Amino acid sequence: MQRTEPLNTPIEAQLAEPVIAPGQDYRSVTQKISEIVLMKNTPRGWIVGFGIAFALMNVLLVSIGYLFVEGVGIWGLNNPVGWGFAIVNFVWWIGIGHAGTLISAILLLFRQEWRTSINRFAEAMTLFAVASAGMFPLLHMGRPWFFFWLMPLPNTMGLWPQFRSPLVWDVFAITTYGLVSLLFWYVGLVPDLATMRDKASNLVVKRVYGMLALGWRGAAKHWHRYQKTYLLLAALSTPLVISVHTIVSLDFTAGIIPGWHSTMFPPYFVDGAIYSGFAMVLTLMIPLRRFYGLTNVITRRHLNNMAKIMLVTGSIVFYSYLMEMFFAWYSGNEFESFMISNRFGGPYAPFYWALLFCNAVVPQALWSSKIRANELLLWIIAIIVNVGMWLERFIIVVTSLSRDFLPSSWDLYIPTGWDYATYIGTIGLFLTLIFLFIRVLPAISMFEVRELVAEKEGHLPHQH
Repeated sequence: MQRTEPLNTPIEAQLAEPVIAPGQDYRSVTQKISEIVLMKNTPRGWIVGFGIAFALMNVLLVSIGYLFVEGVGIWGLNNPVGWGFAIVNFVWWIGIGHAGTLISAILLLFRQEWRTSINRFAEAMTLFAVASAGMFPLLHMGRPWFFFWLMPLPNTMGLWPQFRSPLVWDVFAITTYGLVSLLFWYVGLVPDLATMRDKASNLVVKRVYGMLALGWRGAAKHWHRYQKTYLLLAALSTPLVISVHTIVSLDFTAGIIPGWHSTMFPPYFVDGAIYSGFAMVLTLMIPLRRFYGLTNVITRRHLNNMAKIMLVTGSIVFYSYLMEMFFAWYSGNEFESFMISNRFGGPYAPFYWALLFCNAVVPQALWSSKIRANELLLWIIAIIVNVGMWLERFIIVVTSLSRDFLPSSWDLYIPTGWDYATYIGTIGLFLTLIFLFIRVLPAISMFEVRELVAEKEGHLPHQH
């Protein structure tokens, strides 16, 4: 709904834009989005960006190959810090994948029309983040070629996984989340794949899109079945937003280590996941919007709404930090109290102070509508939040393990070059998949944007 009362400032006028900017019609929407994929000459900026991402992905391949040869001893793990970068990065990547499911499923169920221009990209980002996250528990096993023992497969020895192991919980959580997200993403792509099939001039490309479109012709029964299936998958995906990162948080909560054993972790982790996920969507969406000239499709209203969600979830994360401190004091437990004081003044204190600055202080700037309307500042804040959320996972994992109950067993965790190489390599994998997705598939849902255009022009009834 558009505002009817007078707008007091130019900033308010910018943030009150309709979901689709004026001047759009069916042809312009389809042409603008499909041309990104069907253009004959690949933009030089895309080639440069893809080359950098692909080079970083090769760093991952080298790191994994050397890990298979030498073992996990190449990482900075020690006794007692048996969890290091692998688990830190796993939790960080899983969190990033939450924004796609939230934007696509929950906002769809609540009939939030502003999701239409960003849901496809966010869904793809979810899949690529899950792909980056899924490898870490397997690599952390030490013998990843035995990963199939984590699944309850019938075997002659009658052996079954240890269902009390958090590693098994993670396997089930990631597999379920990945499969449902993939189905949800692909079903939403089918109508647009048919459009790409009809617009493609190259015969091979046309046939590939035709096979992927599953015979879609836009018949009434096709739309009826599509809408029922899409809504059902949205309802199925919604609980996953809560359940997946809750299971990940139970990896920590089930332990008795100070700083982990807390009933607050499940909601704390879920909120932090949505927080970091929306930050990553903004980090990638703002450059994409500018590079391909999609400012009329991804309007300032989209950026403003995502910034508001970041502000809400960031405030909850800040509240969780305060509650951690309060519980440590109120419990009267000397180990919990030491854990908090160690975070503020221990060997990893600079990281904790940087965490508070990135996740608690910087996002408060989003209260200002002027900052929410400034793309550059919004992009910088999103990057800072991504850094802060990675630091949060690092502090949770490393600080508690390095100094637990017995001072005689304390030891510092110092990541090696191979730790950093593996992490940077997963960023390369993630960005490589993002670049390929933008080049071969429509990054914005054409048919949903066309529906909004038709609705705006009065050709369709407005639904609420």
